[in-house]
Amino acid sequence: MARVDQTGDWQGRHAPTLGIFESMAIEAYARLPESFRALTGDLAIVVADFPDDEIFEDMGLETPFDLLGLFEGRGLSERFTIETGELSNRITLYRRPIIDYWAENDETLGDIITHVLIHEIGHHFSLSDEDMERIEAGVA
Repeated sequence: MARVDQTGDWQGRHAPTLGIFESMAIEAYARLPESFRALTGDLAIVVADFPDDEIFEDMGLETPFDLLGLFEGRGLSERFTIETGELSNRITLYRRPIIDYWAENDETLGDIITHVLIHEIGHHFSLSDEDMERIEAGVA
């Protein structure tokens, strides 16, 4: 039985850098429905390799690979109170845990990034899993 080369062009590829990963996330966010994106207000998308020590401890993580993303900010009901020094809503995607998840599952990296974005936004704004699944199914 002859073996077939299935490597494609992976021979010279590297894992995406933080910058490439951020570009992928911004592109994925732009493809989400406008009504869904409107929930977030001015959203910053940030990419880090792992959660910092404070988040690691606050969330009681067992390993730095336990968290794929984190939404930080204020919900719709909290936006009408005035506080000084407030930062805009932000999602941090953790590159290394997402890449690890990608390596262990049969999904594209772009689909995983989109999934994490939808779920971070959706959980923060109390959307149901069914609502998030519908949004995810509608992303082209």
